[in-house]
This record gives sequence, structure tokens and C-alpha cells, in this order.
Amino acid sequence: MKKLLKGLRQFKSNYFSTHQELFEQLSHGQKPRVLFITCSDSRIDPNLITNAEVGELFVIRNAGNIIPPFGAANGGEGAAVEYAVQALGVEHIIVCGHSHCGAMKGLLKRSSLEDEMPLVYEWLRHAEATRQLLKENYSHLEGETLLEVAVAENVLTQIENLRTYPVIHSKLYRNKLHLHAWIYHIETGEVLEYDSIRHDFVTPDENAMLEAYPVQCVLSLPEDVEELVPGHRQSSAPAQTEVAAADRDAKMPWLSSEQVARIHGGSNGRR
Repeated sequence: MKKLLKGLRQFKSNYFSTHQELFEQLSHGQKPRVLFITCSDSRIDPNLITNAEVGELFVIRNAGNIIPPFGAANGGEGAAVEYAVQALGVEHIIVCGHSHCGAMKGLLKRSSLEDEMPLVYEWLRHAEATRQLLKENYSHLEGETLLEVAVAENVLTQIENLRTYPVIHSKLYRNKLHLHAWIYHIETGEVLEYDSIRHDFVTPDENAMLEAYPVQCVLSLPEDVEELVPGHRQSSAPAQTEVAAADRDAKMPWLSSEQVARIHGGSNGRR
């Protein structure tokens, strides 16, 4: 705590004193153009990894960077998303997962959390679509490889969940909003972005902006899982199974037919 209090004094005397004009502007309102959704993990700092100034990012943080589908929960996530899009007019939404995510580790063994951490157990219920997808399509993976895939698939699931919000659906229709899926690797400092064409996470290119189109959020894996290296997957566009609205999963009725198709059909084209 002493370190934090010392930091307060240093902030006021150093950073604030040299950015007074910026803070004067911010005192009259905020105009972020990016909604950054990421994990509560202390090892992630959105402003640090993007080199963004104060006021440039509107941030939502929680365990597992989870955004429940519209109508599935009445928590703060949905309200914050709606406010950022409708009131602040953000133009980009980034969902950023990260390596070694504790929430995803918990999701892979969710049943063991019920007694020890009941609130975490209930929260991870909102990532059931990710868990079921992993169970049905990645049973051949384990350990760190499975965790890496869980992080990637969960980010893509949250992109799909975002599109269930009416305000987002409307903005996407008019091309007024852009969705991005990122993964931050703590050990290397590398950030990879999902490419909907290659169905892979690749190094971002500021001259070729990528977007994660929900209907194309599928992740391809090589036949040999030992080749599973971030940014170097050999990809091919897998066929997706069409599921009628009447066939929606009874356990997760809030999911769209496209999401159910992805869960049961597999995001890598194999069952």
C-alpha cells in the first residue's frame, strides 16, 4: 500500500503536471473511439500495451473478458457496452484475451469450483458456449495446447455474443462499428489479431485493418497439434452446419442458431 500512495504523489507531481491541458479537456467529457474488453488479470494493462493516452480507451474488465449475450444477464457488462456504443459513439470494439488465463483454466474444470468459489462458478456459466465447444470439438487436446485454444475460442465467442446486442447489430449493419479479436501473450509482449479470411490469429498490420466478422469466427488448427504455434497455423475455411432456430440448445436458449451451429459443428471443421 505504501508503494501505491507514493505512486499517487509521483503521478500528481510528474505525469499530471506535464499533461494539465489534457486533463482539463477530459474534465469536460470523454470521447474514446475504442471499447477495450479484457480480463481483470493484473498482468494486462490496456493503455500500456497499446500506448494509449488517458481518455482514448473505454475499458471493460472482468474474469475471462466475458460479455454475456444480450438478455442472458443484467450485469454491468451489457450496460457498459450499450453506453460505450450508444452514448459515447465508439467506432471499434476490441475483445482481448491473454495467455495463461486463470478464468479459462477454471472454465476447463468448472465443476470443481462450485464449492470453493461459487461466484466464480456462476460467472463462468456465461462462458458455457466456449466450454461446450471445447468439449465437443477439442477432446483430442490437453494441457497448455488446450488452454491456448480455449483462450482463442473464448475471444471469438465473445465477438459473437457482442453481435446479439441490438445497438451493436444496428451499427454493424451501417458499417459504423468494427469488431476486433486480440490475444496478448504475456511472456513475449506480442499481440495477435484474428483474421476472418485466414481463420487465424496473426500479427496486426496498421495499414491493413482486420475485423472479426461474427459469422466467420472459426479457428483452424493443423492436423498435427504439435505445430500449434500462435500466428503460424495452416488455415482453411471449414464448412459450418446450419441450425434452425427451432434447434437452439435448450440449456443456452439465448444463443443464436449460428452460435449453436458453431458449437455442435466445430470451429475447426472436425468433430
